[in-house]
Order: sequence, then structure tokens, then C-alpha cells
Amino acid sequence: MKLSEFKFSVPRTAVAKYPADPRENAKMMVINRETGEVEDKQFKNIVSYMQKGDVIVVNESKVFPARLFGKKEKTNAKIEVMLLRELKAAERIWDVLVEPARKVRIGNKIYFDDGNFYCEIIDNTTSRGRTVRFSYEGDLHEVIERIGQMPLPEYIKREPTEEDKESYQSIFANPDKVGSIAPATSGLHFSKKLLKALEKKGVQIAPIQLNIGQGVFETIEVEDLTKHRMYSEYFEITKSSADTINKALKAKKNVYAVGCSVVRALESSVLTSGIVKPNKGWTDKFVHPPYEFKIANRFITNFHTPASPGLLMATAFLGDKEELFKAYKRAAKTDYRFFAYGDAMLII
Repeated sequence: MKLSEFKFSVPRTAVAKYPADPRENAKMMVINRETGEVEDKQFKNIVSYMQKGDVIVVNESKVFPARLFGKKEKTNAKIEVMLLRELKAAERIWDVLVEPARKVRIGNKIYFDDGNFYCEIIDNTTSRGRTVRFSYEGDLHEVIERIGQMPLPEYIKREPTEEDKESYQSIFANPDKVGSIAPATSGLHFSKKLLKALEKKGVQIAPIQLNIGQGVFETIEVEDLTKHRMYSEYFEITKSSADTINKALKAKKNVYAVGCSVVRALESSVLTSGIVKPNKGWTDKFVHPPYEFKIANRFITNFHTPASPGLLMATAFLGDKEELFKAYKRAAKTDYRFFAYGDAMLII
């Protein structure tokens, strides 16, 4: 398949600027792959589709406020620095994106927090990418939490607020698993109330970690999808979670993947026997149609941006591009909200 087959337009009014309140009241389109039936529900209705022994696999990586604004030395030009990942904690070296990139060269210093500390550019990576060393002598992560902004996608046409530090974060976020610059957005629909209902029904939660990184902001540039390369992202699947998933598979229960990041981790950790292995490392797994999914047989996702890896994964999971596009057109006509803060899709 070609990239151009997955391009479409979304009305600006359909792009959600804020999450549903309460979260579980978001709309949810349910697509049955066997019957072709499409239903319009609320996300809280997802409980009725689950049975005792089913497993929900979630991403517990926590989003940190990765967007910093500083001033370039001498010129005082305003520079945006997007933290991607920490390379060497002891030396305070990070991979970052900078904007405007043309103003930032090796050797430049960018000052933050009223000049209290700076980062120095020590290398170039991609067109907007740089490797930097921070001067901060204390707990760098603590100051990032204080001065950083949540890295909302560019299509959300508003400034980030303090409220985004909570709302742009799923309920599964683990404070010991900080490392993402975006959440698994389909996880944003879960609430404590909904989790209690699922627990009461006997549904189990299997947390995994995948640190969502630079790839979430990148677009696919090649027409031939087989030539696209995803950015590598760190992930971990514990023995406990693998055991929970494998027990469900053996009992022929449903395994729900909450978001594309979960699918990528699971599909990077499949044994030849068709079960999940405990695993950790880096994955550049790119799922596009046609694709045979090995672990999850249910997929909870959002309505994705055109020609994006998320859209391609949803298409592959549904197994029919035309049917997915019909669903997207239906969503646009019936006031579904799109993208990160938007509504949900359940493919069963």
C-alpha cells in the first residue's frame, strides 16, 4: 500500500482541544470485524464488551513536561527545546529538538529559569535535533517538572496549561516510569470509576512500559510504506505482565491493547509459540497493512491524524482500509472528536 492512500482532511472543528469531562464519557465507536456492525457508544460502555478473565494491556510510561523555553546567549532569541530522551544522566546529556533550528549551532548556550542554568549544544543529530549538556547541578528532573510545559501536539491550537499536566496523562502513568513525551492517548479515557467497574467484573490489567518519543511528532515522508523507519523507543514487559497475558491467551480470553505503543511492545516480544516473552530493549516496529497480529485480538485506539503510523496500525487491525475510512467519515458527520484529546474507537 502507498502513503497517499491514507491521506484525508479533518475539519478544524473536529479536532479536540480538551479531553472529555468526565473522561469515560467520551464517545466510542465500536467496529465488529466479523459482522461489520458499527455502534456508537460512550467509552464507559466498554465494560459491557468485556468478560471475566479478559486482560487489558496498558502503557504505564509517564509523560513529563518536555517542552522548555529559553533564551540564546548574547542575542536573547527565544528558543524552544523539546526534550526527547536522557542519554547520560550523570553528565546531564540529552537528545532534544530545537526551534527555530537555524539559530542553534554547536557551542551555543540556551539559558532557562531566568538564567539560573543553561544547556550547551554539543552535537547535531537530525534537521531539528541536537545533543545538549545541561549545566544544572541539582535534580534536573525536578526543575524540568517545575518549568516545563506538556508537549501538546501542534494541531491543538492553544497554549498548554497546568491542567494539561494532569489531563495529558493516563490514569496508568507510573511515577517510577517517567520517559514519554506523549501519552498512549486511548488510555486517557479510563477513570478510577471505570477501573473499579472492570475490577468488579474480573478484568485484569497488565501494565507494560514503552517510552513514546520523537516518532509521535514525525510524519511519514516516503510513498512506499515498506521503506519507512520508525524511531526506536525503549520498552519493558515484566514477567508478571507476560504471565497475565499468556494465561488469558491459553484460556482463550480476549486481550485488549490500549493504544499503538502497547501493540508495538507486544508485537516486538512474541515467541514462536505465539505467547509473550518478558522483554526489554528498543523497538522500531512499524505496523502497517497487511499485518497478522499475534497477541491482542481487541484494539482500543483514538481517531488518528492522516497518513500517520497510528492510522496505518488501525487499518491493519481492522483489516479493511475502505471500512476504516467509512468509519472515519461517519465519525466526522456525527460529531466525534479527533486526535489526542478526542474520542475512542474499539475494534473487536
